[in-house]
Amino acid sequence: MRIGIYGGAFNPIHYGHLRTAEEVYELLSLDKVLFMPSGKTPFDKPELEKAEHRYEMVTRAVKGNRHFEVSDLEVRRRGRSYTVDTIKKLIHIYRGSELYFILGIDAFLDLPGWKQPDVLVRHASLVVISRPGYTFSGLTSSPYLRDASLSTLRALDKGGINECSFPLSNNRKVYLCNVTGLNISASQVRHLVTSGKKIKYLLPDSVKSYIISNKLYIVNRH
Repeated sequence: MRIGIYGGAFNPIHYGHLRTAEEVYELLSLDKVLFMPSGKTPFDKPELEKAEHRYEMVTRAVKGNRHFEVSDLEVRRRGRSYTVDTIKKLIHIYRGSELYFILGIDAFLDLPGWKQPDVLVRHASLVVISRPGYTFSGLTSSPYLRDASLSTLRALDKGGINECSFPLSNNRKVYLCNVTGLNISASQVRHLVTSGKKIKYLLPDSVKSYIISNKLYIVNRH
């Protein structure tokens, strides 16, 4: 199977996340996309909602989509979660499958500073998605894109092509995907909730209802 691994805080999940996952699924002909809500991250984030809430919101958001699934692997893990450890675990869970780790341009640029990045790229291909404020042509300095053609990267930025790939080690690849840039962010959603404003049409109604019923992102709700 060809499995996309879509990790993130999903704090909360919104239509931008879901549309990205759908487009990557189609562009790379994946069999499914596995959403991986983070547990305790390597960096302290005071605005991060409890893992069990974020997991439940993702579960509600992907319900009804046969090629979307959600994993509680990182949510259940004790201690801090690192992507390389998650990928190692998934290799054993999905033996014989090809893993495609999905991340934004901004995260891809930071990849050399992650825990054991070279081990990560040996076990999974990378799917780098477009992000507001970043360009593919700005990736020429990445150690994982040594064979990238600047003209191809510029074509991605201009929308002339939507996807291309370059070789990695161990028969893996880096896939660059230009996805629809929905101007929605989790921080924007949180701010609207905190301000008492409506969040309709930014995320699924099931997620909106969960946020309201559990009083998430409301200052001093306890």
